[in-house]
Amino acid sequence: MKTALVHDWLITYGGAERVVEQILRLFPDADLYALYDFIPPEQRAFIQHKPVTTSFLQKFPFARRKYRSYLPLWPLAVEQFDLSGYDLVISTSHAVAKGVITGPRQLHISYVNSPIRYAWDLTHQYLHEAGLTKGPKSWIARVILHYIRVWDARTASGVDEFIGNSRFIAQRIRKVYRRTAGVIYPPVDVDAFTLHTRKEDFYLTVSRMVPYKKIDLIVESFTRMPDRKLVVIGNGPDFEKIRGKAGPNVTLLGYQPFDIVKDYMQRARAFIFAAEEDFGIVPVEAQACGTPVIAYGRGGVLETVIDGKTGRFFAEQKVDSIVATVLEFETGNITFDPAAIRQQAERFASKRFRSEFKTFVERAVERHFREFSAAGLQRLTFRGKTEITEKTKRPGF
Repeated sequence: MKTALVHDWLITYGGAERVVEQILRLFPDADLYALYDFIPPEQRAFIQHKPVTTSFLQKFPFARRKYRSYLPLWPLAVEQFDLSGYDLVISTSHAVAKGVITGPRQLHISYVNSPIRYAWDLTHQYLHEAGLTKGPKSWIARVILHYIRVWDARTASGVDEFIGNSRFIAQRIRKVYRRTAGVIYPPVDVDAFTLHTRKEDFYLTVSRMVPYKKIDLIVESFTRMPDRKLVVIGNGPDFEKIRGKAGPNVTLLGYQPFDIVKDYMQRARAFIFAAEEDFGIVPVEAQACGTPVIAYGRGGVLETVIDGKTGRFFAEQKVDSIVATVLEFETGNITFDPAAIRQQAERFASKRFRSEFKTFVERAVERHFREFSAAGLQRLTFRGKTEITEKTKRPGF
């Protein structure tokens, strides 16, 4: 089948881009589309050095640094992709990729990392964090987000099959789009991490420093426990604010290469995670090192961490809740087995993702094109692609 893969944007190699990487391993001949593509030449191996068809926003002023500023134009931009020549369209979406226009003979499968967070249930949190709770700018932002919500709900009808990256996201898809979604956990490169059974006397968190990650909350919690060491790896717009809250027992390392991150993950007594994430790849990576996770007990982490076996959950995003859970972790009767923790992480390996995604697409293709068999289209096989023969001439195949 002629296949298109549509991604929101290619700015860096993160969790969403790992999904793209694995889908391209299944569909190496797929054409790739994105609103923006700013991946440098030396980092393009994960997209097989493919050319990328980008939107008109690619050439807008300051798009590389201010790409989020063009939010009001994202729906218009993604609708300009002409995908009419494709049989299968796969979108990987946490913003607008699922809104591409497809026809009735085309099969559109959307892998949703999240419905647009800042347009739906996290609207008020984002407005607060952006300082847009009052004034003319606040009302402009609210009008734009209302428009995005209307557009996002409408374009859900253009998707034939939804996949959520966790049961948590499948519930959000049901709430926002009123659609049932399959669940396929995103790929985690657990083989890049090795089991380390000897732990040292420090805690670790690794994250981009943006408000919803709640790194400031973790730092404040450990500043209140001066006899316990915390290492923080990552950078971002909140770095200076967080550094101002850090006590002498908190070490901020900023951005670090993978080998350094891996080394700290292997040796840490526990990994601390305070965000409400849709899935959360980094806690799985920590478990791949045999390191237990102390996490906020909401979101996708409930599906990756087993309370009392591979980690502990705290109930609230508050300093007191984190402090109490860390103390319980240290003084409780639970012994965490690094080998069992590693075994839990292996459930989310990349090979598993490819197998489940391939099976999902095969079944979706069979269901979709069965509708046309009576009109002269007959499904023959699907081994990486579907072959269709025509009994009656039909345009588009």
